[in-house]
Amino acid sequence: MLWQQYFQPRSIARALALLREYGAAARIVSGGTDVLVELQRGVKPTETLIDVTQLTELKYVRDEGERIAIGGLATHNDVLASQACAQRALPLVQACVEVGAPQIRTRATLAGNLVTASPANDTIVPLIAMGGEVVLQSVDGERTIDIADFFTGFRQTVMRPDELLREIRVRPLAENERGIFLKLGLRRAQAISVISVATVVSFSNAPSTTRSPRATATQDDNISEARIALGCLAPTIVRAKNAEAALIGKALSAETMASASEAVLDDVSPIGDVRGSAEYRRLAVSALVERSLQRIAGDSCADGLPDRHILLDTGEAPALSTSEFDGTIVTMINGKRAEMRDAGRKTLLNALRENASLTGSKEGCAEGECGACTVWIDGQAVMSCLVPAAQAHGHVLVTIEGLAASHNVLRQTQDDIPLHPLQQAYIERGAVQCGFCIPGMLMAGAKLLQECEAPTLEQHQTAISGNICRCTGYRKILDAMQQASEQMRHEESPRPSTTRSPRANATQDDKVNATAR
Repeated sequence: MLWQQYFQPRSIARALALLREYGAAARIVSGGTDVLVELQRGVKPTETLIDVTQLTELKYVRDEGERIAIGGLATHNDVLASQACAQRALPLVQACVEVGAPQIRTRATLAGNLVTASPANDTIVPLIAMGGEVVLQSVDGERTIDIADFFTGFRQTVMRPDELLREIRVRPLAENERGIFLKLGLRRAQAISVISVATVVSFSNAPSTTRSPRATATQDDNISEARIALGCLAPTIVRAKNAEAALIGKALSAETMASASEAVLDDVSPIGDVRGSAEYRRLAVSALVERSLQRIAGDSCADGLPDRHILLDTGEAPALSTSEFDGTIVTMINGKRAEMRDAGRKTLLNALRENASLTGSKEGCAEGECGACTVWIDGQAVMSCLVPAAQAHGHVLVTIEGLAASHNVLRQTQDDIPLHPLQQAYIERGAVQCGFCIPGMLMAGAKLLQECEAPTLEQHQTAISGNICRCTGYRKILDAMQQASEQMRHEESPRPSTTRSPRANATQDDKVNATAR
């Protein structure tokens, strides 16, 4: 058992009272993508978890004019789905895309990324470069802290044990500002940063959108302010003060950019670790700073960002009405009501396997790295090894055992349910090798086929970027996904509704659906 006591308060007042009562003896859990990994590694062990996922009033992203307000339960997917963030907080969006994989981004919160306080956490870097503040709440009231002052050391913050991070307030980019986030990792997805850079530059006037990176800037294009934040170089995020000073009052010419990339070396004394030596990091940070400035000068900051982000979330609302969690998990699994007793101190993966006897979901890593345990909760693809089982209370689950039935909802009996088109395509394309990773691959791929009517190859790759096949059989898997996509487009049966696109379907005020996940 990873913990002994589990509380799931349904009001902020109750959550704050529990934090006051237990203090440092308890840990807050929401997405679980950091907390459960740490508990399974024996880092910051605790006997008491306070689950805040029922505080749905904290799940929002709102454009408030002079700031973008992000609630304490807003996930990285919620940022990606926000029109306000897409238009006015590009560096933060770019960082959110880089976090983990889709199954991680459906649950991981920005607040959790800040509270964990690792210098490798991607979203901290743009938040410091853009500027903003966090709102901390306890039974004694609220206090507001500048984001740059929030971090006091490696994995350390100013938060007191009885406080809850209620809101993050981000200063959006102004008309005369450009910003970008760049990351160097050892692979394209599920990669911890080797170096990360966020650069925000203010010009005397709104910069031209036609200037090339090496064109001569006019006097009106001179830089009035620059903020450069660097991750993975020190115990906390570093501000590149010398590089910033090298930019002030100058046009963003090739010479200015080169000067700033040299000056940044006076700002850093990099660490060395298994991901990169100190000397490699010195070379990399200089190159990344110059590249970020070139992208800003060429007005190509958003290049490479997809028009539609793959969320693996079709947003079904929970269908159960339940009382507060009292130790027995009441849920709907594969269309049937289920009760799991004595499972409240387990991960969802272990509860499904041990209490519900559904062994299709596999444990490959227990850290959210391999995707073999992927299931759906209320239409979201999640890594079940990182979900406390009690978070399934009152919610709807689909596992690999119910995938075919979830697609063939009009069938009257279980006896005549055909395989899901993706399952059938895996068979026909020979996509199954040892089979261990396949349940998670299918659950991620099938969720993409619900979300997108005609996915591109890149979208297929993104959907399974959180799933590892140790047999290296991706080519046939991708072929099967494409075949199933083409088949499903020709089906006559109704398909589940698609999720929102951050650039097309976001609500007017960017308020995220506050329905309990």
